[in-house]
Amino acid sequence: MKRWLKYAKPYKLSFILGPICMIIEVIGEVLMPLFLAEIINAGNDKTLTPQKSLIYAGLMVLTAVCMMAGGVGGSYFGAKASVNFASDIRFDVYKKVQQFSFANIDKFSTGSLVTRLTNDVTQIQNFVNMLLRMCLRAPGMIIGALIMAIRLQPSLAIVLAVTIPLMIITIICIIKVGFPRFTRVQEKVDNLNSTVQESITNVRVVKSFVREDFEINKFTTANADLKKSGIAAYRVMIFMQPVMTLFMNFTIAAVIWFGSKIVLGGSMATGDLSAFISYVNQILMSLVMLTFVLMTSSRALASARRISKVLDEKLDLNDELSKEKQKTVQNGEIEFKNVSFRYYKNNEGKVLNDINLKINPGSTVGIIGSTGCGKSTLVSMIPRLYDVDEGEVLVDGVNVKDYSLHNLREGVGMVLQKNILFSGTIADNLRWGDENATDEEVINAAESAQANKFIDSFDQKYEYSIDQGGANVSGGQKQRLCIARALLKKPKILILDDSTSAVDTATEANIRKRFRTDLADSTKIIIAQRISSIEDADTIIVMNEGKITGTGSHSELLKNNTEYQEIYYSQIGKKEA
Repeated sequence: MKRWLKYAKPYKLSFILGPICMIIEVIGEVLMPLFLAEIINAGNDKTLTPQKSLIYAGLMVLTAVCMMAGGVGGSYFGAKASVNFASDIRFDVYKKVQQFSFANIDKFSTGSLVTRLTNDVTQIQNFVNMLLRMCLRAPGMIIGALIMAIRLQPSLAIVLAVTIPLMIITIICIIKVGFPRFTRVQEKVDNLNSTVQESITNVRVVKSFVREDFEINKFTTANADLKKSGIAAYRVMIFMQPVMTLFMNFTIAAVIWFGSKIVLGGSMATGDLSAFISYVNQILMSLVMLTFVLMTSSRALASARRISKVLDEKLDLNDELSKEKQKTVQNGEIEFKNVSFRYYKNNEGKVLNDINLKINPGSTVGIIGSTGCGKSTLVSMIPRLYDVDEGEVLVDGVNVKDYSLHNLREGVGMVLQKNILFSGTIADNLRWGDENATDEEVINAAESAQANKFIDSFDQKYEYSIDQGGANVSGGQKQRLCIARALLKKPKILILDDSTSAVDTATEANIRKRFRTDLADSTKIIIAQRISSIEDADTIIVMNEGKITGTGSHSELLKNNTEYQEIYYSQIGKKEA
């Protein structure tokens, strides 16, 4: 509860005024039947005069105006409080997701995180809005109407003593059945969102493999599961309505039956019976409202638990204990000391095993090896995308854990295997490297990445609009834009993770040539599958099964390293004599 109160505190005025306004409406609803009863009784007693009629009419109009003001105020403040409440929760959840490491993200599917940020937060918003409108209105109506009913005829109020407990028992049973069903609905929404997102994101792969029917069937299954869960959940709500109506009709029938006898006996006026019936309606309707609030709370509670899992997720990467937060990367010297790493901590298999390596500042280092040997994982340790299990990684002689995450990553430019562009112009995407870069700097970075030629071929040039994920540019163009983005950052350490695989060898050679001039003082680490991509590197590292099996220049490894020889001769198609 303390967690959620934090989000209500900034809007406490709206949280207070909303229920107060609803109380004004409740008071009006309780008074209205009383005024009507007085008019009916005066009419039956033939004491109703035009003057008295005008007085009661004026009172009823004034009460109605006050009720309207209370109702509008309650709705306004309830909406204002709930929207702001939900907005702040959504912001904190998104902020927490942005702080997740790769390991944290692996625990949640993308679709699930999207559902929590949208659907789950909306469920909480709807509940808070309903709660603010009903938390005092429904109980206030029950209490006020019950007092007035007992005041009018205590003996007739015994009917309520029978029906209300039965209704409460029924409501509890319905909620007990409905709560777990709404939890399952949210899980099915997760699954559907994940299915849709995966299919649409990879639509080109789906079409190229002619898997549209498979994806349609997959979506149909997920959609049917959600429909089935939704029907099961709402069946409870559907069942509740006729049950509550039955209780209401039974109670009113009982009140009319016993009340008519009391009226005929002369112990109760006709107008009072009419008012009593109105109060019974108000009590029963308020109980139904409370039931809806409780049912909504069951779904909101399920959503709150799912959001709490994100907010409570322990960040395995942070800089709270960093000793040199003000320090920045200056030279680009890198050293791995006895580094080992597992993706799953309870797994005995190590992705990296006892890595010892030193990279001099300003040098160019190539890394090559079989698929899955740990190349990408190794370089991910430098900007702390993952933390080592054993050993330490040093940058400029300082443990990466002692830098602030911001300063460490500001000093490292990284082009990942999966090249991602964002919606916006080419210039917008390149300025991810430096949001304050001038147009000249943007153009120079594009030239260094050999991207300027295809950019100039577009009518809008650097203002050309990139579709989501870079869907309207080729793989090679996307790689060069991502390289340009990293270059614009002017990093002291540049990591290229197989990021020139989609460009031709001539273009790749030109990119490497620009690296030697434009980034002469930066440390460059190039992961590649083609030996031609790294053969002119100062040092080449050969990896296999999480270990370094060779270090040296191209000529040295070609003479002394069996694995490097196998890769080289497999690529040139023959073995030299």
